[in-house]
Amino acid sequence: MTPSSLGMLSETVVTQILENAFQWFVVVDKECRILYINEDYCKFLEVDKEEAIGMPVDKVIENTKMHEVVTTGKEHIASPHFIKGTYMLANRVPLLVNGEIVGAFGSVIFRDMSDWNLLSSHVKTTMEKIHQENTLTLHATKLEDIKGSSQAIRSLKETIQMIAPSDLPVLIQGESGTGKELIASSIVERSTRSTKAFVKINCAAIPAELLELELLGDESIKTSGRLHQAAGGTLFIDEIGAMPMIVQAKLLRKLQEVEDVRIIAATNRPLQTLIAQQKFREDLYYRLQAITLRIPPLRERMEDLPELAETFLRYYQQKAGKRLLQLSTDTRKFMEKYHWPGNVREVQNVIQAAVYLSHSDWIEPTALPDSITNYQAKNQAYHGTLQEELENLEKQIISQTLHEIKDKTLVAERLGLSRSTLYEKIKKYNL
Repeated sequence: MTPSSLGMLSETVVTQILENAFQWFVVVDKECRILYINEDYCKFLEVDKEEAIGMPVDKVIENTKMHEVVTTGKEHIASPHFIKGTYMLANRVPLLVNGEIVGAFGSVIFRDMSDWNLLSSHVKTTMEKIHQENTLTLHATKLEDIKGSSQAIRSLKETIQMIAPSDLPVLIQGESGTGKELIASSIVERSTRSTKAFVKINCAAIPAELLELELLGDESIKTSGRLHQAAGGTLFIDEIGAMPMIVQAKLLRKLQEVEDVRIIAATNRPLQTLIAQQKFREDLYYRLQAITLRIPPLRERMEDLPELAETFLRYYQQKAGKRLLQLSTDTRKFMEKYHWPGNVREVQNVIQAAVYLSHSDWIEPTALPDSITNYQAKNQAYHGTLQEELENLEKQIISQTLHEIKDKTLVAERLGLSRSTLYEKIKKYNL
C-alpha cells in the first residue's frame, strides 16, 4: 500500500486501524497536548476521550515522560512506566516532519508483568535467551589494564593477584570514576571462573521497584534473575549501597540457597556509614566483605596522572584518526594542579574532548574545560589573613562538592562532617 492509496481510506477505517493496532497509545503535539488517544487507554485511565484530546498529557497520564521525548528527540524503548499502582512497559518515539520534532507517539507494549503469561513458551524462551546474551560475557580485561605505578596501585594489583583464585566474596570501595568495575573484571580474569558467566548489575541504574525482579527473578512468571544467571560464575553488584533494604534481605536469603556464585560488590558510599544510618543490613555487609579493596581517589595518587593521560590520549587519538598529539607543558601543569573530583573517568572524558578540540600537534590549555583552567587561579590568590584564607578555602571546597553531589548526606560523608555541621557551614557561607 502506497502513501497515496492510504488517502483513499475513509476516516472511519483509519480510526479502526488506529484503535486496534496497539493496546493503548497516545499522540501528542510539540506542546505535549494530546492529539489522539485510543478508547481502550481512556477506559483504563478513566477519562472521557473527547475531554482528554487537547489536554496536556501530564494531566491525563501520570508519570508520563512524553515531554522528555519531545524535548530531547530521543526515543524510549521498553521503558518502565508506573501507572495506577502497576509497572508497565512503554515505547515512546518522536514524530518528525522535515527534520523538525512536531510531537511524539507513545504506546504501552506490556500492561503488566503478567502479560508475559500470554506469550507462547517458545517466545518466552527466546526472550530469556536474548536477555542472557545481553548480560553474560566471557571476560577479557586483564590486570595490566589497570594503569598506574603509585604504591597504592601496586599494592592493589598485588592483592588482586593473591585473592583472585579464591571464591571469597570481595567488596570494592571507591569514589565514582575510580574504576571499580575494571578492578572487578581483573579479579574475574585471574580467577578459576574466568571462562564462566560474568554477570553485572548496577543497583543505582535500575528503578527500585524493578531491581528485585532483575536481581532475583520471579518464579511465578518463570523469569530468572541475574543471581541465577551467574550460577557457576561471578555476579558483580555495582553501587550496592543503593539497594533498598527489602531487596537486601531477600538477596541475603537467596545467597544461602545459591552457593555456586562468587559475589563481587562495589560501592562509592561507605557501607558502615549506611549501616549506622540504618540504610544497609549489617549481616549482608559481613556476608560480602570477606575481602575489602579500597581504590584511592586520583587526588591521592597524582603520580599516576601522566600514565593515565597518555593512555587515553593514544587511544582517542587513534580512534579519531589524528596525527601524533602531545600535551603541552602548560596543559600538563593545569592538569597536575587540578583536584579531579571525577577521578579517572574525568581524566578520560577531558582527554577525549581535548583530542577532538585540538587543531595542532599540541593540546593547549584552551582545549581543557574551564573547571580545570580556572581552578589554579582560584587557589593561588592569597590576600587575607591565614584565618580568612582558610575560610575561603573551606567555602570553595564545600561549594565545589555541593555542585558535584546533590545529596547533602553524601556531601557530609565526603567531607568528613556531620550533617548539622555541614548545614551550619552552608548557612555561614551563604551557599
